Amino acid sequence: MRVYLGYITIFFLVPVLSIFIFLSYQEWSLAETPHHVLDERIPFDQIDLAQTSYMTAANGKVISEISNGENRIYLKLDDIPVFLEDLFIVTEDQKFYEHRGIDITAISRALLVNSQKSAIKQGGSTITQQLARNVFLTHDKTYNRKLSELFYAYQLERKRSKSEIIELYMNAIYFNNGAYGIEAASQLYFSRSIKDLSKAEVAFLAAIPNNPELYNPLKHFDNTKKRQERILKQMVVQGKLEQKEFDKLIKKEIRLDLSTNIDLYPDYVTYVHQELKNLVASAEGLTKPLKSSDEVTRNQAEAKLNEQVTKLLKSGVTIHTALDINLQTQAKSAMQSKIGFNDIEGASVVIQHHTHQLVSLIGGKDYKKNSFNRAYQSYRQPGSTIKPLLDYAPYIEETGAEIDQLVSGANYCSNSYCPQNYNGASYGMVTIRNAFAQSYNTPAIRLFEKTGIEKSFSYLNAFQFKKVSIQDHHISSAIGGFEYGMSPLEMTNAFTSFNDGRYQPARAITKVTDQEGNVLYKWKNQSKKVWNKETVSKMRQLLHEVTMNGTARSAYFPSEYIGGKTGTTNDAKDIWFVGLTGNYTTGVWVGKDKPANLQAVYSRQPQIEIWKAISQAAEW
Repeated sequence: MRVYLGYITIFFLVPVLSIFIFLSYQEWSLAETPHHVLDERIPFDQIDLAQTSYMTAANGKVISEISNGENRIYLKLDDIPVFLEDLFIVTEDQKFYEHRGIDITAISRALLVNSQKSAIKQGGSTITQQLARNVFLTHDKTYNRKLSELFYAYQLERKRSKSEIIELYMNAIYFNNGAYGIEAASQLYFSRSIKDLSKAEVAFLAAIPNNPELYNPLKHFDNTKKRQERILKQMVVQGKLEQKEFDKLIKKEIRLDLSTNIDLYPDYVTYVHQELKNLVASAEGLTKPLKSSDEVTRNQAEAKLNEQVTKLLKSGVTIHTALDINLQTQAKSAMQSKIGFNDIEGASVVIQHHTHQLVSLIGGKDYKKNSFNRAYQSYRQPGSTIKPLLDYAPYIEETGAEIDQLVSGANYCSNSYCPQNYNGASYGMVTIRNAFAQSYNTPAIRLFEKTGIEKSFSYLNAFQFKKVSIQDHHISSAIGGFEYGMSPLEMTNAFTSFNDGRYQPARAITKVTDQEGNVLYKWKNQSKKVWNKETVSKMRQLLHEVTMNGTARSAYFPSEYIGGKTGTTNDAKDIWFVGLTGNYTTGVWVGKDKPANLQAVYSRQPQIEIWKAISQAAEW
């Protein structure tokens, strides 16, 4: 019965296919209507195969391959060995340069075989059909899918040349283990480009796509080798290979040299992905919709942005970053060695002054990619590290005060709010220099009051702290009493203004380029003036005093310039040090993810030890 049905199917299918193919040889006037329908339903204006994108460090080294499970490196036909093209044509579609996408004889033979089986066993697919299946359709073994495949193959032949089709095919097919296309397969299994492989190795790779699971070299090496020998024999039969060369090729030992996906420096790489979204949003005008109070508008903008970024990463771009690999390594080592305790975490940020580039970012002691990144996702109380930004610099900017001007260090109370200096000490009149260096609380509050809450916060607004709001406009903020706080990245960014008085957000991404090196995205950075030259000069003296005679004397090392500010929150739940050297601003935070007392490490000042190790590595 099955045989009978098979013949019936062939009887009807062959005339239909004959008419279908015949259309392609007729004048446009005779085939205008069916072609018009096909053009509407199966447009092939552009065929984009997902390609692997790359992220590079400042020295050009690849630090991350971005493929989303589909690793592909697209090659032009001229860069693919002719021998490989011959292999695929001989083994998959010997009439490739003769047919118009469909081989009626092969399909008829497959239908006859399948009619005698309980399932589809033979496909009879041309290379064009296989390309259509890999790019546009599924691999389901159904007659419905097979019919769709025919229409897609026909359209491909109408819209693309044979050279384009075979090029697309060799870049589209699957070689198992996440490798799509011949170059990704060559890099995966031999750690070399396809142009550098021997003919034996090329044939070995060509054996895989026919049945990627059966011929998976990592699981079934012998199967792959046997098929390699069979397809080389077919090359001999078809006159594409001499018998003597065949004898040599099948005896040549195949040694796999597996490569692994590059995925280094996860702290930094995770942040770059977030910054990439911000960069694309800025360039595509989506920044305001993303901040819209209307949820529908915001969700639409977010969806559009995600689609744009996904499309970008599938196009094979290179994301160039400012990462200093050596500095990142030193920072991670310092973070791990100086903290020690399992439940205590840390984060660090390093920004280069003259470029405003983010050259290092550590999100945790043992950070795993895409996990919670403490460097930019954790918002903590700043403690006294806020004093230079909110108290001292605004006061000096507004009044022109000298750093040896006197201010009261006595006890302070206002409407039942009575903050104390460390250990409850009360001081008389002290200089701004000494009050800053020793991190006294009451002088800072008095300067904050003299400047005025709103005026002081107007300077803080310049740094665009994400979690700072009108609810923070109160006296306790002068010594770090914020509702949510700041991230280490935000604090470090703000302190860069004490280099030259200007503020510009630090960027990890220097540019995004396509495969031809054309710049697709680049930050259009603009700095804004925050402090005048006199204020900067005085603040740098104050920051330097902290490392010479103040709370961070252990941070000092001989350098062109060194200065910074410590910060400790109530009950020592957060400890900070943010400081400047000649070329860099570095911020370090240490604490527990669930805020708790750090008395076990507080006396050792690990935040300062980490900062010093990083800064010495950066400057030396």
